[in-house]
Amino acid sequence: MTFSAERMDAAMKDRTIRVTPPLNEEAVRAMRAGDRVAITGVIYTARDAAHKRLVEARQRGESLPLDLAGQVIYYVGPCPARPGQAIGSAGPTTSGRMDTYAPALIELGLRAMLGKGLRSPAVVEAMKLHGSVYLAATGGAGALLARQITRADVIAYPDLGPEAIHRLEVRDFPAIVAIDTLGNDMYAEGKRRYARPQK
Repeated sequence: MTFSAERMDAAMKDRTIRVTPPLNEEAVRAMRAGDRVAITGVIYTARDAAHKRLVEARQRGESLPLDLAGQVIYYVGPCPARPGQAIGSAGPTTSGRMDTYAPALIELGLRAMLGKGLRSPAVVEAMKLHGSVYLAATGGAGALLARQITRADVIAYPDLGPEAIHRLEVRDFPAIVAIDTLGNDMYAEGKRRYARPQK
C-alpha cells in the first residue's frame, strides 16, 4: 500500500496524536506514516545489549524485568545528568542495531519503537502482524529531547551503564510515525519523492 506525497504533507501539517502509554492495538493501528506524535507518560530505554538479554531471558523461560505489553521502547543510551537535570543528552541511536531482536519483543506486545533510521523487512512484517509502529525521533537533537524527560530511573541491567534499561517519564515527547502497521514507510517514500530521474 502506498500513499501520495500530498497525503504525507497533509499528515505532517495537520495530525498530532497525543498518546499516553501503555498503548492499545486499536490506537496504534489507527496511526499512519507521517503522523506527528506527542508522548506523555512512561517509556523505556533499551539498546542492543539490553535487547539481547531480554530475548535470551525469554528463550530461557525467565520473567522479564518489565511487562512489554503496550509499551514504547526508546533506542537511546542517555548521557549522565548534570546537577539539577533528570537526564543528560538523550538522542536516538540507529534502530537497525535492534532488528535481530525486535520481532521477538513485538510478539510480546511491544506497541512502539522510537529511534532513527531504516528497519529490516522482518521487523516491518512483525509490526504488521502484531500491531506495532516505528516512531522516529530527531537525530542530533539529544539535548533538546532531554528537556521533555522529567525523570529517569534504571530498572534493569545496571552493569550496562548508559545502555541499562531506564524508565523515563516524558512530557510531550515529539516523534513522527516513520512506519505504520500497514507497512507505509516514510523513509522509502522520501527516497521515491526525491530520487533523481534515471536518464
